[in-house]
Amino acid sequence: MVGTKAPPSLLYMLKQVELVVRSHLDELVKPAGITALQYTALTVLERHDGLSAAQLARDSFVTAQSIADLVRSLENRGLVRRERNPRNRRELLILLTEEARELLKRFACPVRELEERMIRDLTAHQADQFRQALSKAWHALS
Repeated sequence: MVGTKAPPSLLYMLKQVELVVRSHLDELVKPAGITALQYTALTVLERHDGLSAAQLARDSFVTAQSIADLVRSLENRGLVRRERNPRNRRELLILLTEEARELLKRFACPVRELEERMIRDLTAHQADQFRQALSKAWHALS
């Protein structure tokens, strides 16, 4: 058929969604003086406080090299602190400060609204299927 184009690949579409989400999230958290990547790291620590830098990098989708700068920046802002792991004295654990917890509370509603805006044209069932499909895709590649 002449003029029929193949739909964009799922990988391309996922990247487009990621880029637009990051752009909106960057604008949302900019008044707090942090980036979307820093916000993501804080939310990871909110779910699993006391991670090593390597674990935080994996769960925050950044490289091990860039996590050092990210953590240093968050530490300088008073949003995280590092302390020795009592089970492995060579390892430093990264922990949220009370200021970070307050920041996360302040942005919980606006971030939830952004997510709701992203899926507003989906039914609740479609949104659940979307979440499950993304989880399965992630697990398939992990």
